[in-house]
Amino acid sequence: MSAHPLIFNERVDKALADPILKKALPLTQDRLRGGRINAAEQLGNVEEWRELASQIRSHTIANLDSYLEELVTNVRKNGGHVHFAATSDDAVEIITGIAKEKNAKSVVKSKSMVSEEVHINKHLEDMGIKVVESDLGEYIIQLANETPSHLIAPAIHKTREQVREMFSKVAGRQLSDETTELTAFAREKLRQEFLQADIGISGCNFAVAESGSVVLVSNEGNARLTTTVPKVHIAMMGMERIVPTWNELDMVVSMLTRSATGQKISVYVTGINSPRQSEDSDGPEEFHLVILDNGRSNILGTAYQEALNCIRCGACLNVCPVYRHIGGHAYGGVYSGPIGAVLTPLLGGYEEWLELPYASSLCGACSEACPVKIPLHDLLIEHRKDEVEMGLTPFSEKMAFKGFGFATSHPSVYETAVKLAHSGMGFLAKDGVISKGPGMLGGWTDVRDLPQPAKQSFREWWKKEGKGRNQ
Repeated sequence: MSAHPLIFNERVDKALADPILKKALPLTQDRLRGGRINAAEQLGNVEEWRELASQIRSHTIANLDSYLEELVTNVRKNGGHVHFAATSDDAVEIITGIAKEKNAKSVVKSKSMVSEEVHINKHLEDMGIKVVESDLGEYIIQLANETPSHLIAPAIHKTREQVREMFSKVAGRQLSDETTELTAFAREKLRQEFLQADIGISGCNFAVAESGSVVLVSNEGNARLTTTVPKVHIAMMGMERIVPTWNELDMVVSMLTRSATGQKISVYVTGINSPRQSEDSDGPEEFHLVILDNGRSNILGTAYQEALNCIRCGACLNVCPVYRHIGGHAYGGVYSGPIGAVLTPLLGGYEEWLELPYASSLCGACSEACPVKIPLHDLLIEHRKDEVEMGLTPFSEKMAFKGFGFATSHPSVYETAVKLAHSGMGFLAKDGVISKGPGMLGGWTDVRDLPQPAKQSFREWWKKEGKGRNQ
């Protein structure tokens, strides 16, 4: 999970200065958020559903070892191959090894965040293998040579006009920006790739331990073509993406679709149980399941374990005021938004991802929207606490908080500071407003004005005006 070449503040500044991003993000974000709210209203007892989904995920993660063992046993019993990858390098070695063994020339791939995590496309392409994304959003950002900007809507930051320009370049003719024409072109183009591909790579929304099944949830038919037409199917899953039985799957898929897009159920929910059997009319000759750790096991038993409950619905991104302004690429990693700000430092370490826990207003909207009740804003605070205890915060910040703590714990010092604030900051103010603050204050005044402190503090006003009032 290597960092973006730009540092965090540069990525943020670039996003904030992008007028197309500002136009594109709210369009889809508002629609997805509205869909989730409508679905919750129709459900009626949404808090009971959230609580049950939370219990299912917490139970599963607490017993992850036994459910993984059950899953592996059943996948192999069904005729599939299972590979454990401790790191992203291990996952790459496994998949490229299969590709070499099959002398693969082309790969078609459906949406998979885990595949983005290990950068499998680049490694396959370095081998001379053609890789084509079959999910429409992923196909768009592949043409743009970009990474996903959203967990469920990879191209959320792109406008229809931008998509038309890219598709027209590939088509060799000018296309209109009508959705039907653009999707028809993508369908025609990708159909050729499905028929030519030697290997199909998919993600895994959930794996069902009791049956050894891999379940894919999508609104496009591309995932089914990816997993049935090529002779070899490789499914990639994070080790936490598992449910005990089909009963639990019913619950978490219902919460996933309602929270992601507002649908009662997505257009396609596909259960893959094995490679092609003698009585089957289609399907791959081989099925491989690659289970990725890549730091996940280190989260077990820590204060952050609940982050593994995530079902990747993207609801936290759709309500986050920070994500709304900067989009997914400003976060720098594979996982963006509040869940990304929690998860990425856990998987990649603070050295590269020090700023992410601070990319939040701590408004708590993400925690309220999460269908499995992950306390995301609490985990962000936990990250900040850990960074302070590890000595990773700037010296100036430490001194500022120590000074503030001392002043607020000594009333006389605090009152003196409040009295001096108006005159002390007067030289920075013009017409009662500070528009260019020094030091850390500049981070605030770069984007908004700061009112000059009032001449009279509230306490002074209260002593004067509050006399005789009911206490």
